[in-house]
Amino acid sequence: MCKAKRENDLGRDPIGRLLLRLAVPTVTAQLVNALYNIVDRMYIGHIEGVGDLALTGLGVCFPVIMFVSALSALVGMGGGSRAVVRMGAGDPEGANAILGNCATLLVVLSVVFTILLQLVKEPMLYLFGATDNTIGYALDYLTIYLWGTIFVEISLGLNFFITAQGFSTVGMATVLIGAVINIVLDPILIFGFNMGVQGAALATITAQAVSAVWVVWFLLGKRTKLRLQRRFARLDWKVLAPVLALGVSPFIMQSTESLVNIAFNSSLKAYGGDPAVGAMTICSSIMQVFYLLFQGLSQGGQPIVGYNYGAGNLDRVKKTFRLVFTCSLIFSTLSCLAIELFPGMFVAMFNDKPELVEIAVWTLRVYAAGMFMLGVQNACQQTFVALGQAKISLFLALLRKIILLIPFVFILPHFIANQVLAVFLAEPAADILAALTTGGMFFWRFPRILRERENELKKQSA
Repeated sequence: MCKAKRENDLGRDPIGRLLLRLAVPTVTAQLVNALYNIVDRMYIGHIEGVGDLALTGLGVCFPVIMFVSALSALVGMGGGSRAVVRMGAGDPEGANAILGNCATLLVVLSVVFTILLQLVKEPMLYLFGATDNTIGYALDYLTIYLWGTIFVEISLGLNFFITAQGFSTVGMATVLIGAVINIVLDPILIFGFNMGVQGAALATITAQAVSAVWVVWFLLGKRTKLRLQRRFARLDWKVLAPVLALGVSPFIMQSTESLVNIAFNSSLKAYGGDPAVGAMTICSSIMQVFYLLFQGLSQGGQPIVGYNYGAGNLDRVKKTFRLVFTCSLIFSTLSCLAIELFPGMFVAMFNDKPELVEIAVWTLRVYAAGMFMLGVQNACQQTFVALGQAKISLFLALLRKIILLIPFVFILPHFIANQVLAVFLAEPAADILAALTTGGMFFWRFPRILRERENELKKQSA
């Protein structure tokens, strides 16, 4: 019988080629994952006659969508990072216990938040920036989307445990399967069956359901090293506490995107009305794609860093970070240039109404001006997570959005005459300041973290 093996040997394969094999599928998966919502917005924005209002209505659902995804990162990314360190340290039983506990917790969270969010959805959407013109579209989309919460949690949350093992192409397939189904169903349901935004939501949750089945099937199969087992299905807080402590950083990074969106939409509704909120929907959609690409590149290096940190191969940890940092910075700089030079090309994908296009083009240039620094932010932030540095990761996650960005959204309009411009300026100001702080803190802490691990290994071998 052929013995199952990992696609990539995290401890011995050449780092450059290993990172490429891990990062390309991860970046592809992140890009395709973004398409779930982006494709919906592209189709909805072109519904004849009401596309701009329907697009704005969908935009005010974005905080809820991000929160649902963030729950999967809280459990999945925290659990995947902990599990791969346990694997590197030679503890497969501990790694499997983490997987089993995380799977159960994802199901529990899905049920709780599906019920809770369904109960408060209408007042919540008004709070997030909906108006009487857009609330109908927002409710039509969100009501259906929330019933698929469990599929989102399982497909996204457990997929981290697949990629953490080195099965990067399987992890990519999880997202590709769902994305292809979503892209095929969107025009059929939106236009063919004349379901509008409800069709977009139904296409999305159907695609996520198929992805969830694929993930569970793989984690019950023969190839995986981490396997779902009934004996680990009961919640054990001794297992989950360190998982959640580590996962709270990526959770905050994603969930605070919801708070940021609320802050932007409420301010823009006051200063610029529905057109400004619509422009924000387009800008955030475009930035979401690029941000997920940066994040995917950094996550491609996470299994290598985490595994070798656990195994004590610290030279490989340093080499991996240097390569991830360099590639991320180059990538983010080139992305920033593309948006600044060709904003109209990106905006045209979402809507062609002249009034909305005009405001979206100039606001996108402002909104994306600090993007070149996101490569620094992501490379350092994700490496802290891979090294198990929960407290530092939590602070840095709070810094960019809670400490800097949201206050800037409310403060800057009091000092700049063009208040819509002032709101959009908050994003690049926070991006640059947060990246400088994160980079400085990382290069100060990184050598110390490695020395502490080296001392631990010496004590263990003594």
